[in-house]
Amino acid sequence: MFEPLLLLIAAAFLLAGFIKGVIGLGLPTVSMGLLAVTMPPAHALAIVIVPAVVTNIWQTFVGPYLRDIIRRLWPLMLGTVVGIWLNAGSLTGPYARYGTVALGILLVIYAIIGLSKFSVTVARGNEKWVGGIVGLITGVISAATGVQVIPSMPFMQAIGMEKDELVQALGVFFTVATLGLAFNLTRWCGHLSHP
Repeated sequence: MFEPLLLLIAAAFLLAGFIKGVIGLGLPTVSMGLLAVTMPPAHALAIVIVPAVVTNIWQTFVGPYLRDIIRRLWPLMLGTVVGIWLNAGSLTGPYARYGTVALGILLVIYAIIGLSKFSVTVARGNEKWVGGIVGLITGVISAATGVQVIPSMPFMQAIGMEKDELVQALGVFFTVATLGLAFNLTRWCGHLSHP
C-alpha cells in the first residue's frame, strides 16, 4: 500500500521532470510549488535538492558554452550565493511559515511574466553589475522560498543568449544556486539541532 504523500511526491517529480525535459527548466520550481501545498518549503526543498542538482549538473556539461557562461554569469552566481547566505535560516527560522505564502506569490509573478509579452534587454556592457544585483535579490528570495527563478530567469533572457546557450546557462546557474541552498539548509538545520 502506498502512502498518499509518496504518491504526491512521485506525481510532482513526474510532472516537473516532464516540464524540464520539454523546456530545459522547471524541476525545482514546479516540484517546490506542488510539494509546498502539503509541507513547509524547507521540507520540500530537502526532497528536491538531490534530483535538482543531478539534472542540472547533466545540463551544465551538455553544451559547448560552459566557459563563456561562467565568464558572463559569474556576478549573477556569486550574488545569488551571497544572497542565500545573507538570508540564511529564513526557510527554517521563526518566519518560515511565511515561506509558503511567498512561494505562492513568487510563482504567480513568474507565471504572469512568462505569459505576458514583458521583455527587457540588458546591454552587454551592463551585464556584470546588473547580474550581481539580480543575483543578490535572487539569493535572498531563494533562501526564503527554495526557488531561484525570480529575477534570475528574466535577467538571463534579457542578456540575449542563444537558445542552446541559455539552456546550458540555466543548468550552470541552477546547479550553483541549488548547492548554495543545500549548504544553507544543512548549515541552518545543524544550528537548530545543536543549540
